[in-house]
Amino acid sequence: MLQPWTNVLHLDRSSMMANHCYADRFSVVRVMQLDDRPEPISKTTSVPSLLVSVFIQPVRAAGYHLSIDGAHIPIGAIPAFNTNIVDLEAEPAMWALGGLDYVHFNMRRSAIDDTAAELGYGRVSAFRPIVNREDIVLAQIAKTMAPVLGASGSSPLALDQLELILSAHLVQRYGETKRTHAATTRGLASWQRRHVTELLRANLDGSLRLTDLAHACDLSVSHFARSFKRSFGVSCHRWLTELRIDRAKQLLSSAELTLTHVAVQSGFADQAAFTRTFRRIVGVPPGRWRREHGR
Repeated sequence: MLQPWTNVLHLDRSSMMANHCYADRFSVVRVMQLDDRPEPISKTTSVPSLLVSVFIQPVRAAGYHLSIDGAHIPIGAIPAFNTNIVDLEAEPAMWALGGLDYVHFNMRRSAIDDTAAELGYGRVSAFRPIVNREDIVLAQIAKTMAPVLGASGSSPLALDQLELILSAHLVQRYGETKRTHAATTRGLASWQRRHVTELLRANLDGSLRLTDLAHACDLSVSHFARSFKRSFGVSCHRWLTELRIDRAKQLLSSAELTLTHVAVQSGFADQAAFTRTFRRIVGVPPGRWRREHGR
């Protein structure tokens, strides 16, 4: 399984892309089409997957075209942050007349099915196509992701966590399934808590995957994620982020290091990612915090 992946893709009428095959990975890609593209882009997948598309900008009527299994799907005008959900095995094709700006989430069915089982559902038999639908959960996730897709600092662990969140939402809202048993999570055993926190402390950069941590605890990924949150009260990525911030505070208050060095030694990809996260968690940028709290 490949590492999760994010990107921003700019297209114009000179772009030669006619086919795109999604790989066996969770990915988040913002596609910005600058002008008319009368030729379709056909979508396929190397493993069973869903393509979840959230439109960042509104699209006028007849400005966007979609075909599924070779049949044209009538759509009409699309408000900003409405959503399409299409099974990639139906080989959808998409094209637009005019500008287009949307975020694609490539959702692997294996991750969705694992999440469904962990939530107490049977295997999801099918996902019917969802076209031009308002979904406030997906809209909020796209609003949060779109501005930072071109920036550095998205750790694999954070993207693994996002894939689980999206999978749970898709199962509960759109999956054709039924509850087979009540989901129960007891939390991690003491040895599992100790082992996983040691691993996270030794890998502040977030390079470890949820798969690695789950394997170390002899659990499935979705079971581990739910058990971790039950034990610690927050997601694995949030716990690691707070650990990084605590480490950064120690360095800011006790050592004469540049902000760049503090960022690197606290596990952040660069100073920009460090500053952005520190401000979000603490409420002030790290430079100001150092002036107010440093020795």
